[in-house]
Amino acid sequence: MMSIQNNIAARAGRISILGLFLVSLAACSGTTGLSQDKEMNFANAGKIDPKRKEMAISVAKEMRERRERVWCVPFARNISGIDIRGNARTWWTKANGVYQRSHTPKVGAVMAFSSSSKIPLGHVAVVSSVESPRQISIDHANWKRNQVSLDMTVVDVSKKNDWSAVRVMSHPNTLGSVYPVSGFILASRD
Repeated sequence: MMSIQNNIAARAGRISILGLFLVSLAACSGTTGLSQDKEMNFANAGKIDPKRKEMAISVAKEMRERRERVWCVPFARNISGIDIRGNARTWWTKANGVYQRSHTPKVGAVMAFSSSSKIPLGHVAVVSSVESPRQISIDHANWKRNQVSLDMTVVDVSKKNDWSAVRVMSHPNTLGSVYPVSGFILASRD
């Protein structure tokens, strides 16, 4: 619980500073903030509905209080609105022909980790921001057992720059092992 509150407080501080920076940047540039956002943050064109995110965090908190397991699948489904059922390892295949799939991260998209020896059931997370062509942040549950992790850094380490292999920063300033990724599932239907 404290981890979630700390992550939310830290993010709120970053958002306030970022907001001030963007306002000052827009004032100096002579353009509106909206047109500048479109040009500079093209990959962040998607968005996460704050009400959905708040609900997903609240549901996870209630589950923990009842000593129930908090899983990545319902958490990702609650935030993204992508209605896929079953283990995380099946999401990429089940999305085919129903939701748009991509190998480029977009805010609000579900990142579908492939199954591996470390995560045999796969894993799903929601892209919370795109920092650069090879770095994003994600919101997800149960990466750390029974916890929600917000704005966790993920780096593309694939040889083809296609997000097929990533490292996740589970501890400050430390990237973990390499994990295979199938791709990104977008909330828009095919």
